[in-house]
Amino acid sequence: MELPLHCKLFLDVHLIPDSADVISAVEFSQSGEFLATGDKGGRVVIFQREPQGEYNVYSTFQSHEPEFDYLKSLEIEEKINKIRWLPQLNSAHFLLTTNDKTIKLWKVSERDKRPEGYNLKDEEGRMKDISKITSLQVPVLRPMDLLVEASLRRVFANAHAYHINSISINSDCETYLSADDLRINLWNLDITDRSFNIVDLKPENMEELSEVITVAEFHPHHCHLMAFSSSTGTTRLCDMRSRALCDQHAKLFEEAVDPANRSFFSEIISSVSDVKFSHSGRYLLTRDYLSAKVWDLNMENKPIETYQVHDYLRSKLCTLYESDCIFDKFECAWNGTDSVIMTGAYNNFFRMFDRASRRDVTLEASREVCKRRAVLRPRRVCVGRKKRESDVSVDSLDFRKKILHTAWHPTDNIIAIAASNNLYIFQDRHINRVFSKTFWAVFLVHSSLNLYTI
Repeated sequence: MELPLHCKLFLDVHLIPDSADVISAVEFSQSGEFLATGDKGGRVVIFQREPQGEYNVYSTFQSHEPEFDYLKSLEIEEKINKIRWLPQLNSAHFLLTTNDKTIKLWKVSERDKRPEGYNLKDEEGRMKDISKITSLQVPVLRPMDLLVEASLRRVFANAHAYHINSISINSDCETYLSADDLRINLWNLDITDRSFNIVDLKPENMEELSEVITVAEFHPHHCHLMAFSSSTGTTRLCDMRSRALCDQHAKLFEEAVDPANRSFFSEIISSVSDVKFSHSGRYLLTRDYLSAKVWDLNMENKPIETYQVHDYLRSKLCTLYESDCIFDKFECAWNGTDSVIMTGAYNNFFRMFDRASRRDVTLEASREVCKRRAVLRPRRVCVGRKKRESDVSVDSLDFRKKILHTAWHPTDNIIAIAASNNLYIFQDRHINRVFSKTFWAVFLVHSSLNLYTI
């Protein structure tokens, strides 16, 4: 099965990327018209979808700078951990960005006119001598080249003692949550000097600490529901109507582990690295180290679907532990109709799973496919002897190449893949085609895709 590509090298990059250029967050806006990326250098790059379907750079700005906590003698990195778009209410666009400690609200707007003819200021903006003003004029707006401005509107700081790992916008469009290792805070978008603590896992004696929060997410439709996952592999659904402090969950999603299969690595690989509500709000998608699981909110005792992402790595867990790769946090994503899920893997591979047919495919994001008329072929990882020349041995996988951050367009068949300092955008030109059981044939054979790298 082959996938023809029309490829374009968007911006040239160095073969050995600067660590500050490594992409650390990828997020589509609610409409899908914009795509935002954040990197370890604290920069945010926004792409806009053109009428012909391609994404081009719209705006770039520095969101966070490195800081130093003098009280704790700790350096605070500028790395962007998460980006979240607010629903668009007017011509301007708003998004939240966060590093380990500080959350910022940014306004991105366009300006194509400039005012002229002030009475009290000259053309350079300096104040005039009032005694020399003998007449009054009406200021006018003159056309100018389009200017995209990113302005900082609010800073939400000093609320987290530990590193922030999640932010999520509430469906009421007035509040959002932020989560660190032990606490989840609820914020009002208009109030920066205080937040409300809704989850607190910190024990009185830190030696009794048994789990940490890894990710938190609001329900897409019900403003009172939120879910958070932990390092023990559990996901809790909380109802904020029941009590102010959500230390008692409404539902607990946990799969029992066979004691016979327990090992030294069991707790590490069961830690949930990402959780996503489906667009319908009926299901939860969770990602642990080796698998992705779909949960029905009405059934807590086991997932309704389990997809093995790279189960062939079980024999490599010792090596992965020694290199700290076993602690990598992979994200996951739903497509617009909740029929397909996607997540990343090693060797710049990413995996897709069709929920209806239970078919899956492994694809590779690499610079080689930038060549004109290149072909993207499904890849297969084999544990033993290779059966085909295109097969990849599990022993030859490059664990330094990893796809941790992925995003799927909210309605169309467009995906964004971040691999180191490269951003790949795969686009199906048949965007009006309805997903069905033949999705993979449509997506992998009849697609005309574009790839951009930054």
